[in-house]
Amino acid sequence: MKKAALHNLGCKVNAYETEAMQQILEAAGYEIVPFTEKADVYVINTCSVTNMADRKSRQMLHKAKKTNPKAIVVAAGCYVQTKEAESSLDESIDIVIGNNKKHELVELIEKYERNRLTEETKEPKKTKSVVDINHEKQEYEKLRIEKTAEHTRAFLKVQDGCNQFCSYCIIPFARGRVRSRKAEDVLEEVKRLAKRGVKEVVLTGIHLSSYGVDTGDHLLHLIEMVHEVEEIKRIRLGSLEPRIVTEEFVKRISQLEKICPHFHLSLQSGCDTVLARMNRRYDTAEYEAGCDLLRKYFVHPAITTDVIVGFPGETEEEFQITKEYLERIHFYEMHIFKYSKREGTKAAVMADQVLEQEKTRRSGILLELEKKMSEEFRNDYLGKQVTVLLEEEVELDGKTYFTGYTKEYVKVAYETGKDMTNQFITGTIQKQLTGDIYLLVEF
Repeated sequence: MKKAALHNLGCKVNAYETEAMQQILEAAGYEIVPFTEKADVYVINTCSVTNMADRKSRQMLHKAKKTNPKAIVVAAGCYVQTKEAESSLDESIDIVIGNNKKHELVELIEKYERNRLTEETKEPKKTKSVVDINHEKQEYEKLRIEKTAEHTRAFLKVQDGCNQFCSYCIIPFARGRVRSRKAEDVLEEVKRLAKRGVKEVVLTGIHLSSYGVDTGDHLLHLIEMVHEVEEIKRIRLGSLEPRIVTEEFVKRISQLEKICPHFHLSLQSGCDTVLARMNRRYDTAEYEAGCDLLRKYFVHPAITTDVIVGFPGETEEEFQITKEYLERIHFYEMHIFKYSKREGTKAAVMADQVLEQEKTRRSGILLELEKKMSEEFRNDYLGKQVTVLLEEEVELDGKTYFTGYTKEYVKVAYETGKDMTNQFITGTIQKQLTGDIYLLVEF
């Protein structure tokens, strides 16, 4: 039996696609082994959101070839899509698969193997399947998963592509235009996973808020359909754009008991002049109104966000405006990114690029703020009753616990000698146990 190993880089959409490719390989008879082991085929699902992501993608490709020089190394995804010419020259890569072509994985491997046999002592030509994703009409790629490695929680890709073209972002060039998955297909997959014991689903996409703009559907309709699946007990939403957070949207999802009040609302900057240069299609007042609506209809919702520091032209005054805005909104968690120049984007050629050391300084300030706000949010649950979906066994200070999350995504640990995987438990959060983990005591 041939062995295959996979490695994922990047977002939850990539993670879903990697799981789907793994299951395609399993169906074709491959044995899946850890990426650190010797395999016949290595599949790296690459990322290109930052320069660091590009570098990590290259490193993992080279690592695979070094682990087994005779193996077939497959480079898939966003790095390949945006760096096709560079990927084709990389000697560690044998097969190049762009976005919207990952379903062809097995047949491309077989094609490469046939070429290798006929080439005899010569090196076989690379096998490529990279569509011009920005100039050809694309359909939603039919990938699906039959099971999930997490057992309790399943990430479901329901949408691909982005039409926004923020001035700093390479993703529209890597993923193409918005393509929505049919609601019926999503529902079928949810039901299939529910039968395998999955109790929580996370709806994800490259630009989730755009779900349905190409089909006449709407994200709200999809959420309500998924809510009807009896075995599913929790629904989380991936990253949302502020403009979808209207009174009607928030009011209707607040009436769905399975919705987790845990919302990732993309911000990027708390300064209107920077948002305008970024080509974000909202201002800070509109964003804050969305947060107010979430707090109006949900009790103590967890609101998380992304922030970019050091965007071209960002002055010290603009940075301070952002910092004060973040303090006022008071997030549960913030993902802080230093601006990364992406070739081909408008921001890459903007004047007044911020020095790297200044980006690092500003990032450090916001990371400290994030740590403080996150702990304040979690501490609000001390002494309160919560329901937790337990996920995995861990050892902490010589004791055995099962850890899991509240609906607001606060991580807790419950001391027990029993196997509590995928079980709900209700109790009181007693104290901070370690880092961001809090102790849960059952009634």
